[in-house]
Amino acid sequence: MSKSPDQKNEQTKIPGKLPVLPVRDLVVFPQMVLPLFVGRDLSVKAIEKAAAEKKLILLAAQKSLDIEVPKVEDIYTLGTVGTIMRMLRLSDGRIKILVQGISKARILSFSQTEPYFEAEIEVLEEPTLDQISSEVEATVRAVKEQMEKAISFGKFLMPDVVALIENLEDPGRLADLVVSNLGLKVDLAQDVLETIDPVERLKKANDILSKELHVLIMQQKIQSEAKGEMDKVQREYFLREQLKAIQKELGETDDRSEEIEEFRKKITAAKMLKKVEKEALKQLRRLERMHQDSAEAATVRTYLEWMVELPWSKQTKDRLDLVSAKKILDEDHYDLERIKERILEYLAVRKMKGKLKGPILCFVGPPGVGKTSLGKSIARSLGRKFIRISLGGVHDEAEIRGHRRTYVGALPGRLIQGMKQAGTANPVFMMDEIDKIGTDFRGDPSSALLEVLDPEQNHSFSDHYLGVPFNLSNVMFITTANQIDPIPLPLRDRMEMIELSGYTVEEKAGIAKNFLLPRQLEDHGTSAKDVSISDAGMEQIITQYTREAGVRNLEREIARVLRKIARKMAEGGKQKIRVIPSNLHQFLGIPKIVPEAEAESDSIGVATGLAWTPTGGDVLQIEATIMKGKGELILTGSLGKVMKESAQAALSYIRSQEKVLKIKAHVFAKNDIHIHVPAGAIPKDGPSAGITMATALTSALTGIPVRHDVAMTGEITLRGRVLPIGGLKEKILAAKRAGMTTIIFPKRNEKDLEEVPKHLQKGLKFIFAEQVETVFKHVFRKKKRPKRSASKKSPRKIIKRTQTKAKG
Repeated sequence: MSKSPDQKNEQTKIPGKLPVLPVRDLVVFPQMVLPLFVGRDLSVKAIEKAAAEKKLILLAAQKSLDIEVPKVEDIYTLGTVGTIMRMLRLSDGRIKILVQGISKARILSFSQTEPYFEAEIEVLEEPTLDQISSEVEATVRAVKEQMEKAISFGKFLMPDVVALIENLEDPGRLADLVVSNLGLKVDLAQDVLETIDPVERLKKANDILSKELHVLIMQQKIQSEAKGEMDKVQREYFLREQLKAIQKELGETDDRSEEIEEFRKKITAAKMLKKVEKEALKQLRRLERMHQDSAEAATVRTYLEWMVELPWSKQTKDRLDLVSAKKILDEDHYDLERIKERILEYLAVRKMKGKLKGPILCFVGPPGVGKTSLGKSIARSLGRKFIRISLGGVHDEAEIRGHRRTYVGALPGRLIQGMKQAGTANPVFMMDEIDKIGTDFRGDPSSALLEVLDPEQNHSFSDHYLGVPFNLSNVMFITTANQIDPIPLPLRDRMEMIELSGYTVEEKAGIAKNFLLPRQLEDHGTSAKDVSISDAGMEQIITQYTREAGVRNLEREIARVLRKIARKMAEGGKQKIRVIPSNLHQFLGIPKIVPEAEAESDSIGVATGLAWTPTGGDVLQIEATIMKGKGELILTGSLGKVMKESAQAALSYIRSQEKVLKIKAHVFAKNDIHIHVPAGAIPKDGPSAGITMATALTSALTGIPVRHDVAMTGEITLRGRVLPIGGLKEKILAAKRAGMTTIIFPKRNEKDLEEVPKHLQKGLKFIFAEQVETVFKHVFRKKKRPKRSASKKSPRKIIKRTQTKAKG
């Protein structure tokens, strides 16, 4: 035997040390070209090392498929040196490579195992035959004939591989090509690879091919028997069809025929679109041909039931009487004039034009302000059906678009389910908690809603289960949210935002008198003849037992009062009970909310700020004090990053104005400053407390008390500018609830005051500030000069005494 010159040239180019790529479930042969997907870290690094040098790598099979991180002993010592022809990085972090085997090589030793395998190798030269004997030629022919038989019995091979096998005469290459295309187990293929002699290798390939051919013959026999069973089933089907025809001639019908005919009538009566009706009839014909007890028949039957029960053309007639609609809205809801006006505008345009796409509204506001109940009132005023679904916590896109019918137990999405429940094509469809939709590996429901809430697209909404377009353009969609920010911007852009702020004490009292109390009286089996709550008593429930933007807790407290009264009546009491402030504690206990003592008088180092929360506006008492130290700023009260930066900005501004504010420079160097925002367990953040912190700090440093009846909000800059804020109405409500008389806002928020109802502004004085100096002018009481005593105390002692007082 001798070696070919080409092999010698190739082998001289292969270095003695190469990166090793452990290959699972596959043995690579020389001259073999195949793609590999590489995902393990050690494999990726080996590929990167090879690609950076000569693009040569040793492809060695792994003994066990289950080992994720192989060791040296888990890898066969004989493999194939391959060249990387192409390399592509995939989006999931894996690498796809196209490699070609060059030559066999044996691992002598591993030079490293981390971060990838690298080994000293010995290239094994492929012996060539000087002369092909008759025995070898006979074996070659036998292998080719058996390969042709295997293909005829169903073994699939690529046409170019078949052509190559027919033309190959080299026994070694023929053996490698045949074995690499049979899909053998790793240990069997590795045994062939480790056989160096080409004639022996061809004989092993011939034996393996004989066994594979035997398996293929048995497989074809089994398939023939299965086909015979299928023919039997088809024969039974035709006999049943003949029986059905005979029954029809005799005037006898079976249940299945009645079912098919009933479906056909319902499809016609549903008045579907042409392409929808075509699909329904197609599925009906499929059902007609199926065996009634098969699993697929049940799936098709369920699908047809959904199709015929959906309101494709059925609509309710809108009540276009604006006076009647306004009366209904006023009966159900107190105030909310802006929303009522929007609904009446829609009805007016609908009345004038005759046909109008349903609006897509989003009610944004704190809990308990009546967003969901408002949707019911809108449906009642329009004379439409009302459907509500909650999107809070929905993570799966299939909840919106439905599951494909290929899945077991598949159903349409919640939108189509709601339309079936409504029974009409134009209901008022409310989707609660749209700001609480989740996203995970199952898809993004908010993206699926983009089609639903787009008037230009929802006329042909496609549900995965139905597989046909459904018209949602006549539906009035109403969504609700507590906050705007969590709603994705593309989804927010498709909706008309209408904000519902919290209620004042007067508004809550009106809601309680007109809605909550009558409803609770009915729920508790009592009436106005048995129970009454005075206006003063109701106001005390609102101010001392609840603190919220909406009225949920107020309704709970009213229910609590009525439960105790119902018990007294059940025990034999017949006298009418009147709830007034003096006896309210008998029903609700001691007040839960008591005004803080520091808010009753002016204090040094305490300023009242206004904040916005998802539940409405709130009042914050920000405290500041100074004490001996090293000039540190201490911040407490669960403050967020933005709020801490506001405190630092306020301090920097005050230090820059120390001469104007008459603060000694050494005060900052020799004292620590502590800012605290009470209710420390509640996280707080946002820039709007800037001027409040500046006011509290200035008061603590100068000893001048801050007016307790003034509330403020605004962001501060290092130059003393006051920047605008959001949530103006909510903050005004909070200040009014807390008994403030004066509110300081940024000058640039003055235009927003026009949107605040006049009755909310009553009794309040508004000051709009552009600079912090304006804030200081209105929040500090004029400090009285200390009178000179006979002892003529020095100014330094007076300043020292003032600072000591500020620290306290």
